Amino acid sequence: MSLINTTIKPFKATAYHNGKFVEVTEQTVAGKWSVFVFYPADFTFVCPTELEDLAEHYAEFQKLGVEVYSVSTDTHFAHKAWHDTSDAIKKVNYPMIGDPTHALSRNFDVLIEEEGIALRGTFVVNPAGEIKVLEIHDNGIGRDASELLRKVKAAQYIAAHPGEVCPAKWEEGAKTLTPSLDLVGKI
Repeated sequence: MSLINTTIKPFKATAYHNGKFVEVTEQTVAGKWSVFVFYPADFTFVCPTELEDLAEHYAEFQKLGVEVYSVSTDTHFAHKAWHDTSDAIKKVNYPMIGDPTHALSRNFDVLIEEEGIALRGTFVVNPAGEIKVLEIHDNGIGRDASELLRKVKAAQYIAAHPGEVCPAKWEEGAKTLTPSLDLVGKI
């Protein structure tokens, strides 16, 4: 069963954010757009490149009213240590959630049980707490924050414009489609 259009399950976790440890729950994310970016582990190889890329695009997500949450099965203490020692991770100013109990990784169905780490899972959650975009990668394949930003814009657009859909490679301001009988076979 797909998690698309399901509501995120209740959770409680601790994040490292702006030099502090903060609690994050499903209530924290309620009422706004959120992105959850799961990754295997701190102090690794592909992960810092992804988190740095997200950090470099974070202001753009914020302009759209979107909060970004990175999540790994490490503790929030490990996140702080990584933030303090890595030039790439020092750029991160969004919450870094620790999931040492694996509850959040299980809730989003990205936990590799036998390894105790998460797959590279990306989830866009609307203000109602519904998962609108989900993408899961093999852990050797890094993600691109600009593509995620495009998907968030598309999800927000169709939420604001019922009856319209965004075609492949849609960019903000581009033409959308309105599915109808007249459109069948003409694309």
